[in-house]
Parts: sequence; structure tokens; C-alpha cells
Amino acid sequence: MNADLHCHSVVSDGTLTPEELAERAAGNGVELWALTDHDEIGGQHRAAAAARANGMKYLTGTEISVTFAGETVHIVGLGFDAGDTRMLEGLTATRGGREARAREMAAQLAQVGIPGAYEGALKYVGNPELISRTHFARFLVEVGACKDTPEVFRKYLTEGKPGYVPHRWASLKDAVQWITLGGGIAVIAHPARYKFTANEEYALFSEFKAHGGRGVEVVTGSHTAAEATRYAGTAKEFGLAASRGSDFHSPDESHTDLGKLPPLPEGLTPVWELLADRIR
Repeated sequence: MNADLHCHSVVSDGTLTPEELAERAAGNGVELWALTDHDEIGGQHRAAAAARANGMKYLTGTEISVTFAGETVHIVGLGFDAGDTRMLEGLTATRGGREARAREMAAQLAQVGIPGAYEGALKYVGNPELISRTHFARFLVEVGACKDTPEVFRKYLTEGKPGYVPHRWASLKDAVQWITLGGGIAVIAHPARYKFTANEEYALFSEFKAHGGRGVEVVTGSHTAAEATRYAGTAKEFGLAASRGSDFHSPDESHTDLGKLPPLPEGLTPVWELLADRIR
């Protein structure tokens, strides 16, 4: 099945509306789709309606920011009840620190000669609760401080560079429980992106499984073929289902388009098989 279960709209840090994403996904042959905005489920009803209008099956989705071993880890939730109050309250609390963090990021950028970054980043997002590094990166490209977003993250907004402000997100336990208590499945997003030692990564997967996590992204926009093979092995080692998602944000920024991923490696349980009764 051509399933794409990880992408972002203007509701968080993407550049397309849920409706535009649905049309693009369907045009690229996606059969099963999920919109997974960061720490937000406000676009779910629109996305589900747009999926139906474009002939696709749909799973509810979100991507929750978690702090684990001092690093930010992303947990994708799929197939949960979008009206579950525990999820809604948890995500509201998780978003709460973004505005203050953004203002501190802007102050650091001003100190190195880039004024107006908060207001500039805000132009790319409608809700200050959801302002993120991605929005600052777009502003820095706009004003010519960098030629593209990869250069931004080499020079700014990362640890040890101007504009980097850490934020403490939800706990791994909380994120997994919000998803599972709402009837969904928790998935570790793009595991190759985290800068963990082998022991730290083992601890992440072990704790995730202990809290009720059931899936891992094996094929995703930022994974190489070798990394997909590696995390196929991790999925088997921990008894996790495999997910697949482009992590698409924008036609101008994303390396992998919606629906254009390679298939899952053989011998894995696709996460959507565990969510058959949640697909709409």
C-alpha cells in the first residue's frame, strides 16, 4: 500500500493547507494518508474531509515533541480519537512554551546583527503557540542571512550557535499514553536523526516499548536505504510495527515528496495493519 503517514500543514510548520496536501498526496498515488502536525490536531477534521474528497483512506495523526536523555525526540501518534480530552490538554501544555522560547531566540539573533526575527518568523505562522525553528529559518533565508534552510541550521538555531534555545517538551511516557489512551498507536519518528549513543538509543526503544509504544518509522524522507534496513532490524528486535512517511513540509524545502517513498522492507508488520479498525 502507498501509505504516507507523516507530513505537516500550515497548522504547524508546513506551507500548504490540509486540503492542498490531500490533493498533492492523492495526485502522487497515496492510498492511505495522515496529517501529523507538530503538537497540534487542529487540522484533523479538514484533513479527513479532504482525504475522502480525494479518494484516500485516512488516519488521524500528530507529531509530539518529547525530551529524552536531553534531546528532542518526535513521537508520531496515529489512529487516535481527535476529540480525546487528555490528548487535547496535553498538546496545549506542550505548545505553551513556544512563544517565550521564540522571543529568546529572536533576542539572540538580534545580538548577532539580525533584528526583527520574531516578527519575521511570525509571518510564516498564524499562531504564536506553534512558532518553531522552521519559521525562523524561513525568515533568515528571506532576509538573505542564508541561501537556504540547510545553511540556516549549519550556522544558526542549533546547539552552540546563535538563536538556539532548548525547550523542555512532554515526557516520553506522557506522549505515548496520550496516544494510546485515545485509541491510537505511538510511533518513534525518523530514529536515525537523533544523535544518541548505541546505549541511549537502546534505552529510548526499551522505555518506549515499556510505556506501550508499538511502532517505528522505518522508511521516511530523511532515512537512507541503509538506515531503513537498520531500523527494519530494530523493529524486529523490539517487536514493533513499521511505519512509512515522507515528513513533507513544503514543495520548496522537502527532499521527498508525498507518496514518493520506497516500500517498507520485507518481513515487517505495517503499522496500518494494526490500525485497520481506525482507518476512515
